[in-house]
Amino acid sequence: MATGDAARHYLGRVLAKITPIRLDLLLAVVLTTLTVVTTANQAGPVDRAAYVLAALTVAPIALRQLAPLATMAVMLGALAAYSLFAFDGLPSAGVGVLVGMFTVATLRPRSTAAVVFSVTTVVMVVAFLGAAVVSWSEVAQSVLVVMGAWMLGEGTRRWARRAERSAEEAARAVADERVRIARELHDIVAHHMSVISLQAGVAQYVLDSDLATARQAITTVGATSREALTEMRRLLDVLRVDHDDDYRPQPGLAALDGLVERARGAGLPVEVTVTGEARELQPGPDLCAYRVVQESLTNVLKHAGPAEARIDVDYGEQTLVLKVTDNGRAAAGASGPDHEPHGIRGMRERAELYGGVLSAGPTADGGFGVVLRLPMGEVAAR
Repeated sequence: MATGDAARHYLGRVLAKITPIRLDLLLAVVLTTLTVVTTANQAGPVDRAAYVLAALTVAPIALRQLAPLATMAVMLGALAAYSLFAFDGLPSAGVGVLVGMFTVATLRPRSTAAVVFSVTTVVMVVAFLGAAVVSWSEVAQSVLVVMGAWMLGEGTRRWARRAERSAEEAARAVADERVRIARELHDIVAHHMSVISLQAGVAQYVLDSDLATARQAITTVGATSREALTEMRRLLDVLRVDHDDDYRPQPGLAALDGLVERARGAGLPVEVTVTGEARELQPGPDLCAYRVVQESLTNVLKHAGPAEARIDVDYGEQTLVLKVTDNGRAAAGASGPDHEPHGIRGMRERAELYGGVLSAGPTADGGFGVVLRLPMGEVAAR
């Protein structure tokens, strides 16, 4: 059983490396080889040009998904030239043209495919007319085969569109369901917190005059809070995707060294400077500061090119100031409010959630900088 599992695993790895482009290249090599061999086996001497033109009727298949129209143009041109030079036969039995027609119909609009089919029909007719013996039935059959390739490609394109629409609708339905669940979670939490607040107020009011009522109110607070937590866990179990990370603690600035080391391991030199008396933040602002550094370093790796990054952390009396700057290329449009990247917008919204302010834009030396200011103490703990 272990040997079978290992074999399946190895086969899966091999198949994963076989991309569609590599398959097209393999198909082109095989067809070109067979076409050249077939041309060489024809009776009588064979001109060198016949080999070249015959190979060009199938070799461009290797690029069919990258440039379907250019691929088809080269193959049709080679087929037409092969016929005009009065070389005998139809290279590769027209397989290259069929594959090209299918590809154009799959990847290009119907109007473009119709034009390509018309040109292909003309070239096929010319090729058959150049043959020594030809009948109208053979010509009609060849045209119908090319039309079949067109229809098959058109059907494949429609199926791909339907599959894409179905995937989009499924993703939209999942998103809508998550929004509904989030609203339910909000309603549940709001209701239970209202009850807890009310009962806590009652307990405080009658604590000295009516101990039994106060005790009952406190009991209600405990039961309501437990019920709220239970409902939240049930709903969050539905919202969670990766259950392996459910109970992993959220990172904060205490994990900054590990984040910096990973960035350095990815090839980004990072310098860290900490000023002020480092102290523990509330979990929310602490996570916010960590995510801002993480997103900023990711943006430097993606967009700044060869660059060095610098992180300045200043623990002030009332405010945490966090700066992440680099000396690379500033991202185009990053400073414009109308074209603000999603990453910077997300960082700004996260900062505003905890009463902070985030600014981002090109620096004076041509690099890019992100500055986060978070209130510390009571404001940050809201």
